[in-house]
Amino acid sequence: MSPAERAALGGWLSPPQLALFDAMHPADRRHGLDVVAALRAAGHHEPDLLLAGLFHDAAKGPSVRLVHRVAWSLGQRYGAWVWRAGAGLPGFAVAFERIRVHPERSAQLALAAGCSARAAELIRHQDRPADPVLGPALLLADEAS
Repeated sequence: MSPAERAALGGWLSPPQLALFDAMHPADRRHGLDVVAALRAAGHHEPDLLLAGLFHDAAKGPSVRLVHRVAWSLGQRYGAWVWRAGAGLPGFAVAFERIRVHPERSAQLALAAGCSARAAELIRHQDRPADPVLGPALLLADEAS
């Protein structure tokens, strides 16, 4: 994260939201910033959507590494057999569970940091959007980042 990106966060995040951001894994912080940038580039400036973009992976944590994320994505693409096979490897079962529950847990963390219920709902339904306009925008920006 550049010094300019860090300074910009102070302009639109509350202290509890900034603390949540700081508690996120560095890769998830970078990804969140990239999702926000993609949303803005697409013309979206709704605060709830931007907060959802920033915090949608807040609960993944450091135990979810790149290899777990790739294996999870392969399971989404090719079926649950990938997850079952991977779950026997050290650390994979725990990481897969964190990934599985992270939308709900990230939504709870966002609410606790003072984000709106609307932002939390966007986070909660990030994989299967409930909001017909903002939900797909978040999903598209997430997949592009």
